[in-house]
Amino acid sequence: MKFYADRVPTAARQLITDLLIVFWIYLWVRVAIWVHDTVELLAVPGVKLESAGNGIADNLAEAGGKVGRVPLVGDQLTKPFTGAADAARSIADAGHQQQELVDKLALILPSMAVAVPLALVLFLWLPLRLRWIRRASAAISVRDEPAGRDLLALRALASRPLSELTKLGPDIAQSWRAGDAAAVDALAELELKRLGLHRSKR
Repeated sequence: MKFYADRVPTAARQLITDLLIVFWIYLWVRVAIWVHDTVELLAVPGVKLESAGNGIADNLAEAGGKVGRVPLVGDQLTKPFTGAADAARSIADAGHQQQELVDKLALILPSMAVAVPLALVLFLWLPLRLRWIRRASAAISVRDEPAGRDLLALRALASRPLSELTKLGPDIAQSWRAGDAAAVDALAELELKRLGLHRSKR
């Protein structure tokens, strides 16, 4: 990772990270859609059960109505058909309830699949990205002013590793304290480079 950080400019790393985040979100949205579609398939038996139950209930009710027209014993003959029709409607209701349960799961499970990755993006990556934007914006606003470059140089002295500072010279801190313009510019450019704002010399 250190080799990657040393070799790839900050701006390029930011772009690569942003693209990876977009791909990460897209991937989990696709997973959520797949989960939704897969769960919805569980509703198919419920649809068939409801349709079959209603069909049987309607047929039994129709048959019971015809039998009920038989003189004297019609009412007695109708009762079995009525009971069977009620049982068939209960089966249809069970199929409908299964569909409602599947619909709820089809919303809950994909939401859970997306919630955790999005939470990682919102609460981990986004704050870091916004902090970098604030720092970069502040650096851009002062980098062309002498006092601003001095602030950037101070920031570099306070935050950059000694291995980077010593590359600018063994007495870089003393040169900065003495107000050496070359030392100030070198330190300021070091801080700008960390923020991905380094302007390469042509």
